[in-house]
Amino acid sequence: MYPEIEPYETGHLDVGDGQSIYWETSGNPDGKPVVFLHGGPGGATNPNQRRVFNPEKYRIVLFDQRGCGKSTPHMSEPDADLSVNTTWHLVGDIEKLREHLGIERWQVFGGSWGSTLALAYAETHPEKVTELVLRGIFTLRQVEIDWFYEGGAAAVFPDLWEGFLEPVAAQDRKHLVRAYSELLADPDPEVHVPAAQAWSRWESSTITLLHNDTKVEEFTEPAYATAFARIENHYFMHGGWMEDGQLIQDAAKLRDIPGVIVQGRYDMCTPVMTAWALHKVWPEADLQIIPDAGHAFDEPGILSALIEATDRFAE
Repeated sequence: MYPEIEPYETGHLDVGDGQSIYWETSGNPDGKPVVFLHGGPGGATNPNQRRVFNPEKYRIVLFDQRGCGKSTPHMSEPDADLSVNTTWHLVGDIEKLREHLGIERWQVFGGSWGSTLALAYAETHPEKVTELVLRGIFTLRQVEIDWFYEGGAAAVFPDLWEGFLEPVAAQDRKHLVRAYSELLADPDPEVHVPAAQAWSRWESSTITLLHNDTKVEEFTEPAYATAFARIENHYFMHGGWMEDGQLIQDAAKLRDIPGVIVQGRYDMCTPVMTAWALHKVWPEADLQIIPDAGHAFDEPGILSALIEATDRFAE
């Protein structure tokens, strides 16, 4: 990674619907603009995400999506409104932020859910995107959600899957995403917090090739876990407000945009099948399958490929 840096400017942008998103810029104010789209949905930005870009060459934009991180209102709050948090609200927020910062076109960098949002944004506004750097491809197809949240990945992690099942009554386990939707919406913290932690523990325990206790601790902190699980589940319940397979079907719109797709071979959260399907429609993109990696962006092989990609597009 490049050395640690601090933002030279931060702010909150009112994007409507009672929502304010936190944003920051770091690196070179006159450099090439790039926007980093974090995962989840419902994750947040962190300082290490600035470090995959050469700070002398890039104007690095990070922001926390609606309802999470430093954006307000936070989805862990009991009266936070999920109805104004959709894929297309977020695509609109990215455009509002670009305009607010006076950026004409920018590189779009996204991993996991960030790759979903990057694809949705680039397919809606291809003329605003100079390049795409994507990691751990996820497109919210039902087959992808079923694999990770309805039992497919349990074949690899049966021990961890027991913890995911635990909050759900036996009679409700045929539709786990739906069952979790009810648990996470319960106003009682004694119900929704343990459910959120179980949801977040399952994901954070399986996204790295080797178990990472620190990552699990970060994901299961109660406020973080509550926002993360509520927002993710909300998106999965609604299929991202897209037709099933829409982002891959529409990827032909990206053919004039240079791109790199970085995918861990042993990614259990977003299996390589989706990156492969995307590449078949967008063959111009450089697909790199990392042989010794899972899903997380900071695994060595993935991180190396991502930095090589941002260096390639830095000029």
